[in-house]
Amino acid sequence: MTKTLTDTPQDSGATRLREYTRQERESGTHPAVEVLRSRPQTRSEENRRTVEYLRIERGHVS
Repeated sequence: MTKTLTDTPQDSGATRLREYTRQERESGTHPAVEVLRSRPQTRSEENRRTVEYLRIERGHVS
């Protein structure tokens, strides 16, 4: 004997909600991340000197 429609388990909607929130989360980046990416990168003078010393140490004199 086959099962009727009332015998089949009903989806409570949790799967649908989970998939909707997953799609929303993966659809784009968070606005806070965009703000952080758009900020100018500040580098200290000490870091620049270290980079130049390492460049000279490696033999790149151009």
